[in-house]
Amino acid sequence: MENRLKDTYNPGNFNSIGHELIDLLTKYLKDSTEGNIPVMNWKEPSDQLKFWKDFTLENNNPIELFKAIIDNSIHIHHPKYMGHQLCPPAPISALTGLLGELINNGMAIYEMGAAATAIEKVIIDLLAKKIGYDDNGDGYITSGGTIGNLTAMLAARQNAVDSDIWEDGLTENLGVMVSSEAHYSVDRALRIMGFGSKGIIKIPVGDNFSIRTELLDQYYKQAEKNGVKVIAVVGCAPSTSTGMYDDLVAIGNFCKQKELWFHVDGAHGGGAIFSKKYKHLLSGIEKADSVVIDGHKMLMTPALLTFVMFRQKEVSYSTFSQKAQYLWEKNQDEEWFNMARRTIECTKLMMSIKFYSILITQGEEVFDQSVTHLYDLGKEFAKKIKERDNFELALEPDSNIVCFRFIKPGVTGVDVDNLNSKIRSKLLKDGEFYIVQTILNDRVYLRTTLINPFTNSQILDELLDEIERLGGN
Repeated sequence: MENRLKDTYNPGNFNSIGHELIDLLTKYLKDSTEGNIPVMNWKEPSDQLKFWKDFTLENNNPIELFKAIIDNSIHIHHPKYMGHQLCPPAPISALTGLLGELINNGMAIYEMGAAATAIEKVIIDLLAKKIGYDDNGDGYITSGGTIGNLTAMLAARQNAVDSDIWEDGLTENLGVMVSSEAHYSVDRALRIMGFGSKGIIKIPVGDNFSIRTELLDQYYKQAEKNGVKVIAVVGCAPSTSTGMYDDLVAIGNFCKQKELWFHVDGAHGGGAIFSKKYKHLLSGIEKADSVVIDGHKMLMTPALLTFVMFRQKEVSYSTFSQKAQYLWEKNQDEEWFNMARRTIECTKLMMSIKFYSILITQGEEVFDQSVTHLYDLGKEFAKKIKERDNFELALEPDSNIVCFRFIKPGVTGVDVDNLNSKIRSKLLKDGEFYIVQTILNDRVYLRTTLINPFTNSQILDELLDEIERLGGN
């Protein structure tokens, strides 16, 4: 073996570098959770690219690389991170990720990932129970909500047509009814599947930004007149922009009446199944034919980890019916342990062990505490916004997503939009807070996702103070 290659795998180097890395990450964790460093050190894209093009190591020391990556990344563990729906992962889960990446077991077939495959089954059985499925409920883990929603829509299509799609292709004009506030991944999935714009039937939302279920029958009949066979309805739990939950009971009843597939996109808020206080927001989810829940949003797990759940386990085996004789022999058993039969991925990462490490060390209660605390924080923030004259709350939040905007006397219309966009831009470049913005009813609103358990009431006051300062200049 060549010296450079041998050195790459040297256990002694791994040991010494690994200890230094853990020390570095420990310092990062302490500094970020205590707010001793900025949320981010902003660079324009061109400057960031130049930095990495010119980057070199002194004495070939990888610790300098690790430090540079941390310094040039957003610090999600920082209590003033309130931006996108990506959680600060539990440290034990990150350590488990390191374990999984080093031993690198693929999970297409059981013999390539025995431990992670069995652990996944344990977790899936727990999720099925928490959703409210009976013993026939099942599912698996996949890489992100986009793939999760695509998988569910493929299952809905497979369930709805009589022909062999794998052999004959799509021979009908199919459609799915979704909220106009549904995540773009649902729209993307349906376009990938060849449904086109005609097959994506968007239902208007009400003042609370949840789907107007009283319009479902009207849009269903119109689709039939247009020659589109509706096969499914998607409920948001919640929508991404506003964090508002659809009425899953009403959607489920409509789907049962029309014999349609009922899918719940619970990528963000499906984790509320663990919260005693907020589980009611998911009433009706137990009737869903499929459910997607992201572990990397509300369940403290590093990205990516998405649960794709099915009310009827046989669906999870029929969605991807293909022959791959080099992987398995023909068998009439379910073979829950051969994951490539059931997922888009072949070489699937050991995602299950990351979630399991939290579950086995802290128990279910930690997920309840996390979701409940953050949803409570959303309501507290909404109250603070309403108490200030220079702010407008978009709507009372269902979850930890809060939309609002700064109002300045004498500033109206599009100028209010421009003002809030400028405030957001200044916050981004200052690096003290990280929030995002969204468009509601064609107006710009500031948007926070309170996803960090270290965010507290004082920090929320500081954010509003800073927005007022920036807006007043």
